[in-house]
Amino acid sequence: MNVKSFLKTLGPGLIWAGAAIGVSHLVQSTRAGAMYGFELVWVIFAIHLIKYPFFEFAPRYAASTGESLLHGYNRLGKWAVYLYMFLTIATMFALQAAVTIVTAGLLSYIFPNSFDSVTWSGITLIVLVFIVMIGRFSWLDKIIKFVIIILALSTLIAVFSILSNGYNPNPEFTSTFDWNLGDVAFLIAFAGWMPTAIDVSIWHSFWTLARKKDTGYAPKLKEVLLDFNVGYIGTAVLAIGFLSLGALVMYGSGEQFSPSGTKFAGQLINLYTSSLGPWAFVLISVAAIATMFSTTLTCLDAYPRVLKPATEMILPKIKSKKEFNWLSLIWLLIVAAGAFIIIKYYVANMRSMVDIVTTMSFITAPLLGWLNYRVVTAPNMPEEARPKLWLRVMSWIGLFVLSAFSIYFIVWRFF
Repeated sequence: MNVKSFLKTLGPGLIWAGAAIGVSHLVQSTRAGAMYGFELVWVIFAIHLIKYPFFEFAPRYAASTGESLLHGYNRLGKWAVYLYMFLTIATMFALQAAVTIVTAGLLSYIFPNSFDSVTWSGITLIVLVFIVMIGRFSWLDKIIKFVIIILALSTLIAVFSILSNGYNPNPEFTSTFDWNLGDVAFLIAFAGWMPTAIDVSIWHSFWTLARKKDTGYAPKLKEVLLDFNVGYIGTAVLAIGFLSLGALVMYGSGEQFSPSGTKFAGQLINLYTSSLGPWAFVLISVAAIATMFSTTLTCLDAYPRVLKPATEMILPKIKSKKEFNWLSLIWLLIVAAGAFIIIKYYVANMRSMVDIVTTMSFITAPLLGWLNYRVVTAPNMPEEARPKLWLRVMSWIGLFVLSAFSIYFIVWRFF
C-alpha cells in the first residue's frame, strides 16, 4: 500500500473516532471504572466485536459504490428511509443535548464565575453552527486529527502514571456487578454508545465521500478499511484508558461521580491531575474541551449532512445539487434549537440524560445494524466488495445479541 495515497485516504475513520470518543469515553467509561473497577472491561471488547461489522459496512459500501449508506437504504425502498428518519428524529435532540451539556460542563468548570452550563451550551451551539456553515468538511477533518492525538497521548500517560502507584481499592467502598435491574440498566447505557451509536455509520459513509471529493483521490477499498480500523481500534484503546482512570482513582475511594455536568467535569479533570500533578490542569483541560467540542461539532455537521438528502428522497421536488443549502441550514438550526430546549429544562441531571440517550441508541441498534447488512449484501454491491463469510457470520451473531439484550431489557424494565 502506498503511504502517500493512504494519507489522502486518512480522515473519515478519525472523524468517526472523534464522534465516538466523547460522552461514551469521558463519561460512561470513567463511570464504569469508578463503579465496578475493571469488572466491565470485557464489555468494551465484546461490544466492539459485536458492532464492528455494522460500522465497517459504511466505508465498505461508500468506497465500493460511490454512494452513502442512506442511498443504499433508498434502494431497499422508501420504507427504509422513513424508518431511518423516524429513528434519527426520535433521538437527535437528546443526543445533541447530551454531548453539548458535557462540553458546557467542562467550560463552566474550567472558567468559573463566568457563565452557567445553560449559557455555555447556547454559546457552544451558536459558535459550532457557524463553523458548520462556513467550514464544512475541511475544517472538521483538520480539527479532529489534532484533537485525537492530544487526547490519546494525555490519557495513556495518565494511566501509566497512576499504575505506578498500584491498584488498592478500599474493600469497604467497592461494589460488584450483580446483574440486578440497576446494573443491567447501566450496562445497556454503557454499551449503547460504546464505541458510539450505530447511527454514526451512516455519517461515516458521507464523510468517506466528502474526503474523496475534498482530495480528488478515489481510494482503494483496503485503504478505506485501514483508515476505519485505525480509528476503531483507537476508540477501544482509549475506552480502556478512561475506564482505567475511573478504576484506579475513584473505585473503592467512597467518591462517586456527580450527576451535575460542571461537578462531573471537575472530577474528570482531577482524575488526570491527581496522577500527573497540578501542572497537567491546562493540558488536560484543553484536551477535554477539544474532545467534546469535536464530538459536538461532528454531530452538528452530520445531522444536516444526512437529513438533507433523506428529506430529498422523500420529497424529490426539493432536491438540490448543492451540498449545503437552505434545507441543510433548516435542519442545522432545528437540531441546535431542539438540543438547547432540552438542556434548558433538563440541565440539573446530566447523568440521567446521558443514560436515557445511550439506552435509546442501544435499543435501536438492531434495526440500523440490520439495514446496514441488507445494503452491503444488496444486488448493486459489487461482488468482490461484499463482506466475506466470517464478517456475515459476525453480523448475524451481533444482530442476535443486540436484539436479545434489547428485548430482555425492555421486558425487565417495563413489564
